[in-house]
Formats: sequence, C-alpha cells, structure tokens
Amino acid sequence: MISTKFLKLVNKKQVSFVRKTYYYQTKLVLLSLFVSVCSCNLSRSQKITKQNYDIIKSGFIEPTDDNTIWCYWYWINDDISKVGITKDLEAMKEAGIGGALIGNINPAHKDGKVPMLSEVWWSHMVHAVEEGKRIGVDIGVFNCPGWSQSGGPWVDYTKAMRYLAYSETKVSGGKLLNIALPQPKKEFQDTHTFAFKSSAIEENSTQFIPTKISANWEDVNVAILNDGNKEDNTSFEPKKGEVLEISFQLSEPITARSITIIPSRAFKCNMTLMAVVDGEEKIVKEFHFDRFRITPNVASIETGDFATVLPETKARKFILKCTNFRDKRGGYGFAEINISEAPVLDKFIEKQLGKMNSTPGIQWDSYIYGQQEALKDKSLCVNPDELIDISNKLDKNGMLSWDAPVGEWVIMRMGMTPTGTKNAPAAPQGVGYEIDKMNSELVQYHFDKFVGELLKRIPEESKSAFKYVVADSYEQGSQNWTDGYEVKFKEKYGYDPVPFLPVLSGRIVGSVEQSERFLWDLRRSIADDVAYEYVGGLRKASNKHNLKTWLENYGHWGFPGEFMMYGGQSDLISGEFWNEGTLGNIECKASSSTAHTYGKPVTSAEAFTSSRRAYLRHPAMLKKRGDWALTEGINHFVLHLYIQQPDDNRKPGMNAWFGTEFNRHNTWFIQADSYFDYLRRCQHLLQQGKYVADVCYYIGEDAPVMTGVRNPEIPKGYSYDYINAEVILNRLSVKDGRFVLPDGMSYKVMVLPPFKTMCPELLAKIEQLVQQGGTILGPKPEKSPSLENYPMADTQVKELVDKMWHGDYANGRMNVNYGEGKIWDGYELSEVFSDMNLAKDVDVSEDAPVLWIHRKTEDMDIYFISNQSDDTLKVSPVFRVNKKMKPQLWDAVSGEIRALPDYEVTDTGIKVPLKMQAAQSWFVVFTNDDIKADVKPTYSKNFPEYKKLKTIDTPYEVDFENKDIAAKRPVIFNELIDWRNSDDEQIQYYSGTAIYKTNFKMDELPENKGIYLNLGEVSVMAKVKLNGKYVGGVWMAPYRLNISEELKKGKNELEIEVVNLWRNQLIKDKERPEEEKYTWIVIDKITSESKTQPSGLLGPVIIETTK
Repeated sequence: MISTKFLKLVNKKQVSFVRKTYYYQTKLVLLSLFVSVCSCNLSRSQKITKQNYDIIKSGFIEPTDDNTIWCYWYWINDDISKVGITKDLEAMKEAGIGGALIGNINPAHKDGKVPMLSEVWWSHMVHAVEEGKRIGVDIGVFNCPGWSQSGGPWVDYTKAMRYLAYSETKVSGGKLLNIALPQPKKEFQDTHTFAFKSSAIEENSTQFIPTKISANWEDVNVAILNDGNKEDNTSFEPKKGEVLEISFQLSEPITARSITIIPSRAFKCNMTLMAVVDGEEKIVKEFHFDRFRITPNVASIETGDFATVLPETKARKFILKCTNFRDKRGGYGFAEINISEAPVLDKFIEKQLGKMNSTPGIQWDSYIYGQQEALKDKSLCVNPDELIDISNKLDKNGMLSWDAPVGEWVIMRMGMTPTGTKNAPAAPQGVGYEIDKMNSELVQYHFDKFVGELLKRIPEESKSAFKYVVADSYEQGSQNWTDGYEVKFKEKYGYDPVPFLPVLSGRIVGSVEQSERFLWDLRRSIADDVAYEYVGGLRKASNKHNLKTWLENYGHWGFPGEFMMYGGQSDLISGEFWNEGTLGNIECKASSSTAHTYGKPVTSAEAFTSSRRAYLRHPAMLKKRGDWALTEGINHFVLHLYIQQPDDNRKPGMNAWFGTEFNRHNTWFIQADSYFDYLRRCQHLLQQGKYVADVCYYIGEDAPVMTGVRNPEIPKGYSYDYINAEVILNRLSVKDGRFVLPDGMSYKVMVLPPFKTMCPELLAKIEQLVQQGGTILGPKPEKSPSLENYPMADTQVKELVDKMWHGDYANGRMNVNYGEGKIWDGYELSEVFSDMNLAKDVDVSEDAPVLWIHRKTEDMDIYFISNQSDDTLKVSPVFRVNKKMKPQLWDAVSGEIRALPDYEVTDTGIKVPLKMQAAQSWFVVFTNDDIKADVKPTYSKNFPEYKKLKTIDTPYEVDFENKDIAAKRPVIFNELIDWRNSDDEQIQYYSGTAIYKTNFKMDELPENKGIYLNLGEVSVMAKVKLNGKYVGGVWMAPYRLNISEELKKGKNELEIEVVNLWRNQLIKDKERPEEEKYTWIVIDKITSESKTQPSGLLGPVIIETTK
C-alpha cells in the first residue's frame, strides 16, 4: 500500500523535484508565461475565423514581408568589406530573405583582411546592423567567434568548462603526515581532498605482480604496458588480416575482475580477453574497444581509462586478442594495459562524461548503460561512511598536514581542470576556452565580453535591427563540475556527493548500485544545468537587451544535455538537415517536438547544409529534402549558407567546403526569389493552427540524450512527438481522453520507453494522468534510477507499479482499465488504435512514397503531402477530417488555389484522388462549408489534362549577358539546344544568365479556359515575360506558367531569362593559364575532367490549354 505521506508529496508535485532531477521546474512556468506573452515575430495568428481565412489565403498567394526565410551569413576568414556587406543585405532583401545570422568563421585559422576583434572589425559588425535596419533585414549574431559554441580569449581556465581530476597518494596512518600531494594538472583548482581505506587487492594486477608481456607483432612496445605511465607515446601498424595477440604471464595467479586499457593513439577495435585455465584457452570476455576520437570535445579526459568489468576468472596467463582495427589517421598504440583483481565500475570514464560518443550519429541508446552485476564481497568497495574529508588540511601550496588514523589510506587530491575545448573555427585572436556551461553568472560574463561589446558600439537608433543571439549545434563536449557544485548537488538530491567522488577513479563506492545511481544523478544534473544555467543564462542575458536566443537543441560532438529541456529554455528553436546523407534525420524531429511541447509556435531549420560538390546544387535538387523537413515539423527555413562576398571582382567568390551557395555571386541567386516564395508559402501554412499528432513518445530521464526511442514504431498514417519528464510533470493534463498541453497540443496515447527505471514523482504524475482518462502503452518500471531517497524511492516505484500494471499477462501482453484511462503493455500501437476506433490521419497505401504533415485551425485542416520519389504518382489518400468539409488544392510553387471537385466521403474521412509528378508536393486544405471559399479555376477533375495548342519553334535570339566570357552580340538559335552541344566553345562552357527572345503568332485563343506556357526542360531556372509583362519564374518540373491574362491573339513577344550553374565555367578555367582565368574560389576540388552540367532552355516550348 502506498504511504499517505508519499501521496501528499506527489499531490504537491513540486516538493521533491525541486531538489532533484527537475530542480528548475518552477522556472519552466515563468518560461511558459514568457513564451505566451512574447512569442517570436515569426508566428502567425493561432485563432482562425471565417474572416481571416482570406488573410491566410492572401498571405499564401503573395507572401508578406513578415513571412521571410533567414540565412546563416558567414564571414569567412575575416575577408570582408562594408561595401560587400551592404550589397549582400540588399540582395537578401530582394530575394525574400528577412533575417541574417552572422557567424565569424575562420577555417583557415589565420588573420584575414579585417582582423577579428579589432576596432575596424567591430565597425563592420556595427555597419551590418545599421544597414540591416535601413534595408529591412533583421540581424542575429553567433554568441562567439566560430560556430561552436560559447568561448573566446576572455575565458581563462577558472571560468572554463572543467572536469574533476585527481592525484592519488597511498600512505600508512597512525602518525602526523606532512607531505606534498601531487597537483594533477598544471591548470588546476582544488575542490576536495579526502582519504579512504586502501585495498591491498588493487596491487594484485599485471601492473604490480611481476608479469612477462609479449606480443606476436614486433612493433608493439610491450615493455611500457605495465609501467604505470599513462602518457607513454608508442605506436604500431596492424597487419592486414592478422590478429594482434598480447600475452600476460604473471608470476602467480590472480582472480581477474577488471581490465583497464589506455591508448596512446585514437583508434578502435574488437577485443577478446582469453585466460589459460587448465592448459586451455577460455574466453573471459568479448568487447569493443573505442577510443576512436580523443579530441577534447568528445574526450575531456583524454587519457581516460577504457575499463570494463570481467567475470571472476582465476589464471596466471591471459591473452588479449585484437581485430578489426580502425584509426583516426593517427595510428595505433597502447600506453597501459592492466588486468586486475580489483573490481571496477564498468565504463566509469564514459559514465562521468569524460568520454562521449565518438561519431556524430547519436542514437537513443548511445548513453544507456547495462546493469553491472553486484559484488558479492562488500570489502571490495569503498565505504562512503568511512571517507574522511581533509580538504582543510591542505594548504595553497599542496602541502598536507594530517594526523592520519591507523591503517592504510588512499589520499585523493581532487579539483577542477579545463576540459580543453575552445570555440571554433575562429581566427587565432578570437579563440579561447569554452565558458562554463553550468554557471549562469559565467555565461553572463561571456555574453558581456562579446555580444555586450557589440551592443556598446551600436547606435541606439539602430539597435532594433539586432534581434537574435545564436547558439549553433552543440559540439564542445561535457564538463562534470563547477564552482561550489557539491552544495547545489546536495540541495537537489538531498545527499552529499563528496563521499561518492572516488567513483570517478573507477572504484565501487558503497555498492555497484549506489555507484551507478550517483553517476546517474551527476549526468542528469549536468544535463539540467546545461539547459538552465547555459541556455537559460544566455536567454536571460539576451532578453535584458530585447534580444532573443535562437538555438539548435542538440549536438553531434559531445552533447551532454537532454535535447528537449535544453531547447525548451531558448526563445527560439532550430533543427538542421543536410542535402545529402543522414544528418538531420533525428535533429528536425527533436526540434519540432521540443517546440510543440514547450509551446513555441515556430521550428526553424538550418536548411540545405552540405559538404563539398561546389556549385552543383540548385533549387530543384533541394526540393525533396526540404519537403521532407517540412513533414518533420519544420516551419521556418534558415538557409545554409550565405557567405559574405567582399567584392565583385572575384567570382563566384568566397566559398567553403560546407554549405549550399546561397549568395549574390551564384548564377541562379538572381532568380532565387521564385524558389524562396515556395518556401515562404509552405512556412505560412505550416505556422497556422496546431500540429496534429496522435502519440507522444516519452524519452525517459536518462542523460545525455539527443533523440527518443519509438518502440513500438508508429504505424504509417499517424503522427507523433517526443515528450520529456519536465513537460509531463509541469505542463501535461488530460481532457476528453487526450493528453493536453496548455498551448493546445494534444495526444491520444503516451508510449513509455523500454527502460527499467523511472523516478517515483514522475510515475505518480503519469498515474494521475491515467486515472483522469489517459492511455499509456509500455513496460512497467522496476525501480528509481537515482540515489536520492534510496532505497525508499524503489519501494514507492514498486507500490505504484503493482497498483497500475495489475492486469494478467499472457505471452508478455497485458491491458487493463485504470480509473478513466487504460494501460497497455506488449501491444502494437495499431492494436491500441483499433481498440480506440482511431482511424489513420492519412490513409494511403503502405508502399506509397509519400510523406505528410497535418495542421489544424478552428475552421481549417491543412495537410502538406510530398512525393518523395522521382516518378509520377497517383494516390487516393483518405484524410481524417469532418465529413462536411470541402477539399481545396493549394499549390505552393505557383500560389494557385483551386477546388478539388472529385472526392468521396468514407467511413473514416474524405478520400481525395491526387496526382503528383516527381518530387511534387501539394497542400490539401479542408474548409468548413460556411466559409464559402472563393477558389478558382474550377475544373471537372482534380487534375485536368493539358492539350497542346502550339509549339513555339521560331528562332530565338539569345543574348549571353556576361560579355567577359561570351559572345559580344546576341546569337541566333534556330533550334533549342543544351549549351554544352554548341559548336561555340564560349557557349559550351558559359555560366550565368542568357536571355532568349522570339516572336510567335496565335491565330485563335480558346474561350473560358486556362492557357499555359510549358517550357519543356530547363537547366536550371528561368523567368518569363510575355508581351512585356512578367509572367513568373520556374525552377522545377513541370516548367509551366499560367499566361491566360498575357497571351493575345496575333503577334506575341516572348522573353525567357535562363540561368545555369557556375560549374561549366569553373571546369573550363582548369584548362586556362593562371593569367587568363575568369573564376576565383577558395575551396576548389574541380578538375578539367569534372562533368559539365546541362544548361539552357532545352524545350520544347509549348502553348497549352486544359481539356
């Protein structure tokens, strides 16, 4: 039975969690109020009435000035100019870019023309803000030099990210000791000095017992493997196809319980430890050794032990077999290998965040650790009750004066040392330590030293253009301590952490269970502080100056936080996605889920990030990936990348190995507004109302974490968000059988992760929600993960679990009604939905290559649906909407809106036949009948067929605008060709704009029908004028424009402005002598053998009408 005291505690909700994992939950309430009162200027009206249907419609047809895309604006290598800054901003404004986030990026790591932090450089920053004000482009600034993260030369080691380092001294007691304790690191701040009883078993190892070590590869230096020096610098080269075997022959047998390996190089491999028992080799343990990357941002403890526990094995001889080597271009080597009788906490370096995941592909379980078996012999553990704090016995010079009790003791001198991470990539004079991420006062100090210095210099009348302080994706690793942290830790968890600090050396303190729980508390506390002290501190510092924080809520290198809490403390949140590859596959959903659950109406994305392949990309190539991002919940694009172009005599100009070339020197940027209008229309509709989701996947309480787990996976046809413990505890309620958030988001089912732990306060809140009518699916937890209130917390968890999951299990499955709600375990979501009679939101065939997202307003259901294939597709999805609603097609490419007359009301919604060409997307919008929406043109079919009226095959006069590399006079094309096939070499390799002009005659015009110009094939973009009137731009197939108003009977004048890519001219330049080259770029992997790209108006050009 659950204690009355516990129930009272639960009903208060905040009592225990003020001290524990969610220490900062009360601040969330203030944050929620802030968001509701001060939502960003990107957001749209959330309440839709009949009247503002027209506002939504008009904003779609013609995107408004308050609906713009943004860009990252990198100032590369300090090669910048004020003239170039002005021209960049003017080009941005013309194209529809309304926000520019300045990043001072220096991959060259050397001084440029305008040295960073010089007064001249500051004047360029001020000039950007002033010109942004004049031109109408809002300015944001990365909060430090480089893109990651928050640091600079003003940060010394006492303000840097720090971790706890230590030195050990073994002494015999029973006397007054006056000894000098070694200082672990040069840059070091003492925090604790303590003593605990020494265990003789630690010397029963290959390091202390005479051991003959040998290897089957001659270049492996075995002599240093047990000398105790972690800094030994040796290397060897693997022999292809061979197994490295290192043998340890001890002079006496030991009962091995652990192996510790310290590399001298960054590499990884598979290992098998063998023991020779009774003359036969026996496998002790197989494991994966990973020290693939030991840079500070993923390995703050660079020489951190790789330690793993072993099943107790008694032997005199052990053999370590190594296979499948992989290095980081630095070779292979071991500094130390120690097989010992002493137990170790498995992966203790990883568990204290001294070593993070070595690849950017972070998975939901990257930091989930298995349960280590308990020790049978308690004497092998450090007793926390017997630890003696002797910090006050150590003077500032490291001299200890201590009257030590009788016995053998280990004295640990512990303190903070910098992790070594520095902001990057930045100019040398802009580089320094990363600021402490667990101390908001130091974050304010950092803000003042960079953003504050800019604010001082901006004239008051221009400050309104400076809007945003930027923190890019987190790439600077973890720290595990800050000044006075033991006090804060004790307030949070209710126990003193100091007696458990020997765990940081790998020793077991108290028990395996207690040691694991202490480190869990430490990791969780670090995640909380990185969210509230760093992100929250940066937001607080920014908001004082009417600035908002814009932040990516995840990190690929050493992210120590919880992505949802971390993003929740920022004003604005962003994901990211790359054009190619998988980066972005979890980041966008991580960001949109955080925005949805923390009440933030806009989710940005660092969009179209890329690597290399310079000047090959164009909007048609970007579309599918951009559409994918929209279906992940992105509703605002921040282009990656606009690089500052300091002058006009170097073209294409400044570039980098990263980023799509969104800048005024790229050939097609002059026509980019037609593509950007597509993105703006998509943003406009996807910022209306609320996202519709059926499931919230709870991500668990473990940290670090960068994505959630979906187990079971959501069936096709439904949508989901992730949700975290903080939101469940403080923002979630139940209404009408749905989990509801204050901002209007709601979910039908909550899915619990496949974890065995849950804090009792959170479980109690979930119990209340189910009582009130919520439905949960997932396994029952077994215990609390925390050392707080241990072991009573486990009892509380068990009592609640027995009360909730009380149904009978059969074949691992159970479902039971509980209060007004229901609990399921072991079922698929489809079975739960079936029981609820919950139809698919979009019911389309399982193999259809379509993605979609649904937003709902008071009077409209807005579906975005994307064909992710390269083929024409016909589908007939059933949309889960009110059967009295009427469907419309909103085309974000053209801005056209029309009715969809062919539809069918079904049992579960409205079925609408759709036709989609390769990579095409539509908005299917359902409106209430009483809106009386005026949509045209109206056809008898959803997708009318087009009938050819005329092929325009008259000769074209083609004027190649860039006379430096093309003919000085216009050229006549009697037929349309790919420029590459021209007999004229200047045309073959031309890059830029060419204007096609021709005349044609129309004898008759069809009545009461739409008339269209189909350009056939275009490489890569075009804008069209007919009879002197601008008709529109095309950037993807079908290259078709409505010319019903512009076409006339008789003679017509057609002008088509076509742009291609820079690639062809860049390739040609590889054949030219240096003095004859026309192009100039920084990063150049192009050769004369590179493939030229299709170019020009290829046609056929046809006048069409609808049948």
